Formats: sequence, C-alpha cells, structure tokens
Amino acid sequence: MRLLLDRRIAILLHEGIRGTHGKTGLSLLRYSESPIVAVIDRECAGQSLSALMGIKRDVPIVSSMAAALDYNPEVLIIGIATKGGVLPDDYWHDIKDALMAGMSLVNGLHVPMSSMPDLKALLKPGQLIWDVRQEPPNLGIGTGMARTLSCRRVLTVGTDMSVGKMSTSLELDSASRVRGLRSKFIATGQTGLMLKGDGVALDAVRVDFAAGAVEKMVMQYGKNHDIVHVEGQGSLLHPGSTATLPLIRGSQPTQLILVHRFGQTEVVEGVPIPPLPDVVKLYEMVASAAGAFARVPVVGIALNTWHLNEEAAKGAIAQVEDETGLPCTDAVRFGAQKLLDAIIQG
Repeated sequence: MRLLLDRRIAILLHEGIRGTHGKTGLSLLRYSESPIVAVIDRECAGQSLSALMGIKRDVPIVSSMAAALDYNPEVLIIGIATKGGVLPDDYWHDIKDALMAGMSLVNGLHVPMSSMPDLKALLKPGQLIWDVRQEPPNLGIGTGMARTLSCRRVLTVGTDMSVGKMSTSLELDSASRVRGLRSKFIATGQTGLMLKGDGVALDAVRVDFAAGAVEKMVMQYGKNHDIVHVEGQGSLLHPGSTATLPLIRGSQPTQLILVHRFGQTEVVEGVPIPPLPDVVKLYEMVASAAGAFARVPVVGIALNTWHLNEEAAKGAIAQVEDETGLPCTDAVRFGAQKLLDAIIQG
C-alpha cells in the first residue's frame, strides 16, 4: 500500500488549511517527498500555500476534486483528521468523483472505507483503498523488553494533543541523520505512517495490546539503530487521551522531549495546563513508575511558536528556558539541533 504514495497525489483538505482539522494534509505538504500535485480546499481555492501557511511548496489549491483532475492526480489522500475520525457528509462527493476518475484512495480516518459496498463498486482493476488505521496482526501485551536495547529511545510527550509531537520527532530524526547517527522515526499515527511507512496506528489497536504494539516496533528497529525517535500521541493531561501511557511503557524511553504550544493555558475548558516544571515532574514520575523502571528525564522542551512572529518566538523560547531550566527551541522553525544535543548529553 505504501507504493500508493509514490504516485501523483491530490490532498482533500476542505476547511483544513486555515481550520483546526487539517493536520494530516498540512504535515504531508510540509514533510512528504511524494509528488503532490493539487490540494482541494474550497475555502482557500486560488490562494498561495506558502503565503497561507509558510509551506514552501508550489502546489495549486483548487475548490473540488473535479478541478483537481486537471493536474492528473492518481491518488486522493484524505488530509483531515476530525474529532473521532468521522468524515463530514459533504466530503463524499469528492471521494466518489476521485474513484470514478480511476484514482486510488488513502484513508486515515477511523471509518474504514475499503469494505464499503458503494465505494468498492466504483473500483476498477488497479485501484486500491488503503485504510491506514488498522490493527497489526499477532500482537501481544507489553513486557518492558525495550529497556534491554542499547540504543537511545526518544519519545515526544505533550501538554495537549496536536501541539507538534510528530513534527518534533521528524525534525529530531532528520537532525540525527545529519549528525551521522543511525536514526529511525517510528510512526504511531496515521500521518506518520503515510510519511514514513514504518510504525503502528496506535489508536486502531485494542488498549490491552497498545503497549505491546509499540514494543514490537521498537524492538524491531532498535537493535540496528543508534537512536529511535518514537512519535508521541495525546497527553497525560487530556481527559480523552489513552495513548501516552502505552507509548511510555512500550518504548521504555531513555529520554523524553516535552512539546508545548506557547501561551496555551487549558487542555479543554476547565482543565488547566500546570506550570511546565510541574508537567516535567509528572512525565518523569509516570515514566519511572516510582522506581519500577529506570529514571527517564525530560531533557528539553519543543515549543510550538507557529502563531508568533520570529522575534516573539525567540522571546518565548528564552522565557521557557528560564522557567524550566531546560534547553528549548521550536524544532520546526529553528531546527532540532539544540534538542538533539540535550538528548546525546542526557
């Protein structure tokens, strides 16, 4: 299925470029090496992707799948990630138009599409539907075995969901490779899997086997790498998050990087984000489980400053460093070298 991403791609992003649910599509535009030829977003059609989001990629934004066909795409990727992974009703027209035009479909939502009779009926020979969120076979429960590996295992953790954990892990992987380390990014969400192919869609795994699924991937790649960067999910602070603890137990991290959006004060209404030094203590306490496991330090803060200008971003980074006593940077904006230094020294 990964071979689908080597073909000419259109990304379905209605209301996702400037909205709150376009994380998947925007991450693909920022990090993917796939040939993306069109973005579909009726709210932003005709505008510049670079001007809107600062993504230096010359891809036209069109209003519909019918308009995207002028660019000869071969695959449609659903680039939105809505709450609960449910597709809005008015998106189905574009999906069916794509299938009728002979395109394949990459679906990262919770709703499986490859088994839908009305979509299957539209497929011609050579067309595929890849439901990315699938539980791998032959999973067991976690055993803590990853702690026996000699490689560094770096997990990104967050003060909230969707604050930049995947981007930080990707930037750290890239910086590690530049430094000559044998580095591996392990995806744990649908977007990471679309980008890199290796990993597990953790929110598709039954909770009893979640830590085991992470452990299996870390054991597979950790033996042959100097450092593995495990994509974080969710937050221990979020009342709806179930993924963070299995990631900690399954990966048995040697270091944590805390990711935070500067200025955010609540996770959801009525649930505040504590001071960052307290969040650091929380993650370190949970990771060590009161001494059942080795101490796992938070060695740096990855700060999301996308909403700030550059001068304000640098001021925010300095403020957080003063507050926490830890190295801090915006890994997307300024690179991950400072955080990688902290990981190697930690």
